[in-house]
Amino acid sequence: MSADSITRQPFQAEVRQLLDIVINSLYTDREIFVRELVSNAADSLEKLRHLRLTETSIFQPEEEPRIEITTDAEAKTITIVDYGIGMTRDELVQNLGTIAHSGTKAFLQNLEAGAQAAGNVIGRFGVGFYSVFMVADKVSVFTHSWSEEAEHLCWTSDGRGGYEIEAVSGQSRGCRMVIHLKDEHAEFATPGRIKTVLERYSNFVPFPILLDGERVNNVEALWLKKKTDVTDEQYNEFYKFIAHAWDEPRYRLHFSVDAPLVINSLLFVPRENPERYGMGQMEPGVALYCRRVLIDPKPRGLLPDWLRFVKGVIDSDDLPLNISRESMQDSALVQKLGDVLTKRLIKMLETESKNDAEKYHDFYKTFSRFIKEGVAVDDKHRDALAKLLRFESSMTEPNGLTGFDEYLGRSKDGQKDIYYLVAPSRSAIEAGPYLEAFKARGLEVIYFYEPIDEYVVSSLTEVAGKRLVSASSDDLDLGDAPPAEGEALSEEDTTALCEWLKTTLGSSVEGVRAGSRLVSSPAVALQPDGQMSPQMRAMMKAMNQDAGGLAKVILEINPRHPLIRKLAHRDKTGDELAPMIAEQIRDNALIGAGLLDTPTAMLARMEKVLTAAL
Repeated sequence: MSADSITRQPFQAEVRQLLDIVINSLYTDREIFVRELVSNAADSLEKLRHLRLTETSIFQPEEEPRIEITTDAEAKTITIVDYGIGMTRDELVQNLGTIAHSGTKAFLQNLEAGAQAAGNVIGRFGVGFYSVFMVADKVSVFTHSWSEEAEHLCWTSDGRGGYEIEAVSGQSRGCRMVIHLKDEHAEFATPGRIKTVLERYSNFVPFPILLDGERVNNVEALWLKKKTDVTDEQYNEFYKFIAHAWDEPRYRLHFSVDAPLVINSLLFVPRENPERYGMGQMEPGVALYCRRVLIDPKPRGLLPDWLRFVKGVIDSDDLPLNISRESMQDSALVQKLGDVLTKRLIKMLETESKNDAEKYHDFYKTFSRFIKEGVAVDDKHRDALAKLLRFESSMTEPNGLTGFDEYLGRSKDGQKDIYYLVAPSRSAIEAGPYLEAFKARGLEVIYFYEPIDEYVVSSLTEVAGKRLVSASSDDLDLGDAPPAEGEALSEEDTTALCEWLKTTLGSSVEGVRAGSRLVSSPAVALQPDGQMSPQMRAMMKAMNQDAGGLAKVILEINPRHPLIRKLAHRDKTGDELAPMIAEQIRDNALIGAGLLDTPTAMLARMEKVLTAAL
């Protein structure tokens, strides 16, 4: 070929600047160039598919759409071939020589304005191609356009000084790109290295990808298919592939929407929760795709952190990506996308809970920690998440679960509040004095057993307009007490005993009063509002943090209890044993509340009381 047939063109200063940015600064992973080139090849094939609908005369119509990649470790080259629309001489100049029709200067201005501004340019400037120069010192693009009359051409550049375009012969329709690798990046000339990248980013490209003659993308993008066209077996196999799992998923959510965003999604809830077994906190399990190409396998900030147990794929054409496609720049749009997905997942779980309560209870026992975490930290979705909470109560059998809807359906007419208790176990709750008033009135109390439940109830505050109130609260208003057995102390004696108890117990109690909540217990320790709960105090101590010193309590006595009546009599007679009995009643109440920090003094006192009683 004569020198006259070769067109030599230097890169403009702006183009050289852009190449320097792409090669040295823009991409964090060098392997990204494979994704970009394969995506460009797939775009070319897709354009040809549409072109076939309108054009009857196409060069080499017999060539089937595919992408072929060959490696040559000895020569340190990679060859990528597509059989798409190809390029004319003018298109080579426009697409590879001047970067999107001489828009380089505007592009650089966007870069100078910051990453946020650059986020909208990837679709308008074909700079993904130039990522190849991160690893190559020479690239040749052999091409023939789809048109029968087009030339056979070769575009060549080292990514520095400029490029050449020359006429050649014998080219197939589409593009054949020969990449000559730099010595330090020769690893990419091996099939194993390229296969790893293809499996990571390009598994779902809609055209066959052949690597050294072997197809590497054999998994269908099920999220783009209609649900009626996918079998349960296909769903299960896809889940195992995407989640690296061996079992079948517990739930799945397959949906597509066009507004407010174009979203195609296939999400799964696993059967097991590795965090239960001390395997550390899971990373996000939903991969983010744009037009079948992986953008981020573990996108942080897309879904709330409490949904990290969900596995699957999200694909959106509306994503504004930065120039490298490695991060999302429009936070408002990302939040909107995440919000749509979160609402869909919550709605799916709510529906499943109604359709098959037993199956949902099994899910909840495994993943309750995540739902509770969401209630505690996710202000936007807290009310919706509350419907997913399950718990035991004073009206359920041990290990039997119920929800707020069922609780409210059983509540008494005129009941203004929802009552709960937090304790280490059901036995600890039912052995304590706090249920007595509720059982006597036929009121249901919710049981919570985990430390995180403290955060749940403090964050939730109310459900369906009804307050969540602790059954151990000092200001409960349960209405009139039912008829009680036994004779009560007179009002005068009760007042006198309360005053004596306060004097005797001193600063160890905030106050002493008589109440009507107790039935069979002599006294109960109540914490004033704003005080740290017993469970929270235990958590703080376990973390070697200040729990605020000794717990301050209000001691509420039962004027009908025999022990209280006898104590009032001993007080009047000046019995020296009375102060020790008073202290023991207080400590018993603190034990029932989970607030007794040091039992040593109590044990010594109990020995004295027992000795005196014999």
